[in-house]
Amino acid sequence: MKKLYFFDFDGTLTYKDTMFLFLNFYDSKKFRLQFIKFIPLFVLLKLNLTNAEKVKKSFVSSILKGQSKSRIEKRAQDFFNSFYPDGIRQNALDFMKNMDRTKTESYLVTASLDIWVKPFAEKFQMQLIATQAEFKNGVFTGNFIGSNCNGSEKVNRIKAVIADKKYDKTLGFGDTSGDQEMLAWVNESHFKFFH
Repeated sequence: MKKLYFFDFDGTLTYKDTMFLFLNFYDSKKFRLQFIKFIPLFVLLKLNLTNAEKVKKSFVSSILKGQSKSRIEKRAQDFFNSFYPDGIRQNALDFMKNMDRTKTESYLVTASLDIWVKPFAEKFQMQLIATQAEFKNGVFTGNFIGSNCNGSEKVNRIKAVIADKKYDKTLGFGDTSGDQEMLAWVNESHFKFFH
């Protein structure tokens, strides 16, 4: 029996959201400065009065735009080394360790950017479906390729990746409203399963 597993990352497998953690790790001085500037937008976001994708893109861009891909990848690996395994939920680590890899395919499906989640996906032996950072001539433009991988976009990306693959069952794991469409799409859904 062939199974496909789809795991959200932030909050589902991790204890905390990794975007702020990574950006602070990347450049704490710049992070603090930009965070203060963005407080009014974060407040509007909490009140659902502004577009989450735009705010996210602007904030990530304010810290990483113009940085080289090689430097970002180096810092992403450093971040992984400092964050793993303590930042990952113990229940999730146990579950992944005991998965039968011979009959399953696993995907990490996240709104976080591919640049800092990639080392985790590799460690978990999962394929990565994430918000994609755009690079031109080896430099981060501050833009994303396509849409933020959240909500219905998660399902769109999953469908594009699995296309005509044959499988018997799909299982999804999530912890927020941004995972609801994915959890509704799979055969078996688990909400806050590792909490």
